[in-house]
Amino acid sequence: MARLETARLETARVDDGRGGERTYDVVVVGGGPAGATAATDLARAGHTVLLLDKPGRIKPCGGAIPPRLIRDFAIPDALLVAKIRSARMVAPSGKAVDMPVGEGFVGMVDREQFDPWLRTRAEQAGAELREGSFETMSRPDDGLPRVHFSTGAGEALARHAVRARLVIGADGACSPVGRAEVPGHAKMRQVFAYHEILRVPQAGAPGAESVEASRCDVYYQGRHSPDFYSWIFPHGDTLSIGTGSAKKGFSLRSSIRALRVATGLDQAETVRREGAPLPLKPLKRWDNGRDVLLAGDAAGVVAPASGEGIYYAMLGGRLSAEAAAAFLKTGDARALAQARKAFMKLHGRVFWILGMMQWVWYRSDGLRERFVSICRDKDVQQLTWDSYMNKELVRAKPAAHARIFFKDLAHLFRWVSP
Repeated sequence: MARLETARLETARVDDGRGGERTYDVVVVGGGPAGATAATDLARAGHTVLLLDKPGRIKPCGGAIPPRLIRDFAIPDALLVAKIRSARMVAPSGKAVDMPVGEGFVGMVDREQFDPWLRTRAEQAGAELREGSFETMSRPDDGLPRVHFSTGAGEALARHAVRARLVIGADGACSPVGRAEVPGHAKMRQVFAYHEILRVPQAGAPGAESVEASRCDVYYQGRHSPDFYSWIFPHGDTLSIGTGSAKKGFSLRSSIRALRVATGLDQAETVRREGAPLPLKPLKRWDNGRDVLLAGDAAGVVAPASGEGIYYAMLGGRLSAEAAAAFLKTGDARALAQARKAFMKLHGRVFWILGMMQWVWYRSDGLRERFVSICRDKDVQQLTWDSYMNKELVRAKPAAHARIFFKDLAHLFRWVSP
């Protein structure tokens, strides 16, 4: 505690140029897809925004983005490192089912390039971008909150403070902003994800046959993940090979080591390794009812079963920006709750269905075998891709939904062979 107080005494208040403390409409903590999107939208709307991003961290991520994201958030083609035309689902037995996308494609990005581009766009929109680490918030005079952050390291470490009318925490599943300000955040359920970025082997080299430039491979095998899945996603000259699990004691690194051996990729050059916790479901509250709002992983918006997060993070960032703008206009903190309300209205049902699917099918290798078998069905493939690509439940084909329902029951109760 004494150390914290010392840090506060040594904090330099950022001057506004007139001898006073710098005040922003919004300080966004975290410059990933959610935070950068919120900062961009708010800056474009004319608000003063400080985007605070902790340097030196790349989130583990397969990198898939659907056409809906590319359209809604104006992602240039140059950022796509691959275009996916099919997915291969691999069962515990090794049997594989290919699911062609049909028309269109799924884009792939590498977060090492994608996130900085989003931050640069926010800066170009008028947000002030600073590399720094959030430390704490204080309200010394019961006025606007003071945001404390540090820059540099070692002897070059410097502490700063600014004021903000609103703070948006987009700082990951273990969000320091959320844990300090939003009730219940510390109890967020999480899964841990880990991946390695590898150099794609040249043709004829070991492991080259395991990588198809336009295909994502998804492994539903308990030896590689007892409660989720593992993947190999192409990124052009590189690939992401990763896995996730909420099971304590399960070694993700050992799992990927084994998957690399099984796919012949054990000799491929490793470019980098990354791991991070991911939330399992949206939080019940995204705001503190006063001056803090959460977005992205900090709010829990990673899809169950699929682990998809980029689209939902960027949408959450946009909805948080809309709620923030309403709050800044009216001063009514109740406006902050609109971000979660709007998100759940759009995608709450999808998250519930995906959560049930994960609970039903990911519990054992026997069930995983049947789940992959279901993916052979053309109705399943078409409705899956339609929903994924457009981020909407397909309601126009009730007969197909009915057929899928009864086929699911048949596989679940083992009325048919996998």
